[in-house]
Amino acid sequence: MLTFYFHPTPNSMKVALFLKESGLDYELAPVDTLKGEQHQPAFRAINPNGKLPAIEDDGKRVFDSNAILLYLAEKHGKFLGKPEDRGELLSWLMFVATGLGPYSGQSVHFRTVAKDKSDYAANRYLREAQRHYKVLDDHLAGREFFVGDSYSIVDIAAWGWIDRVANVLGEGALDAYPNLKRWFDGVNARPAVAEARQIAKDVAFKSERDEAALRALFPSNYAETA
Repeated sequence: MLTFYFHPTPNSMKVALFLKESGLDYELAPVDTLKGEQHQPAFRAINPNGKLPAIEDDGKRVFDSNAILLYLAEKHGKFLGKPEDRGELLSWLMFVATGLGPYSGQSVHFRTVAKDKSDYAANRYLREAQRHYKVLDDHLAGREFFVGDSYSIVDIAAWGWIDRVANVLGEGALDAYPNLKRWFDGVNARPAVAEARQIAKDVAFKSERDEAALRALFPSNYAETA
């Protein structure tokens, strides 16, 4: 049995979309990060880094969203593209993992969360997020999908973050990237996306970002210095 540890964030939504696209059976295990459940020993045994998502597959743990996508795609032979496109697939998958995702997340953090706001940091991550969007937009010129001629885990991985463009770059920002917008609209119209959005509809996750939630989300900010 596959257990899916989930909180409704961009990285978790990638895995949710893969599961719905592939039709794999799974057990949902909600982890409320605003309540600090990711720091409990039982979950740290699944992901020592205390982040979502993670899976347990017949006793084997896999954590980090793109690692999970690659693991499940290889195990089940789904959404990997053609063998001759393997290098391209890995390159774009890592681009999402090391570029699009982290810079988008930091752009949101420094513009909306940071108490002692740094104009330099906010501008730095916003401009880098915009640059990553431009890289994706340029690549998609004349293409339906990111890799080859078929829908792959790269499209699934990128969708998780592009879906949050309003938070990352602002409302309507995707209009500045017409190729990326066309691609996103195509992926977003897939039936599995609507199913993924409902994956935890009956779970009442905490929504208030009070002091306890901030301590749970950003524990290193509250760590005592030596």
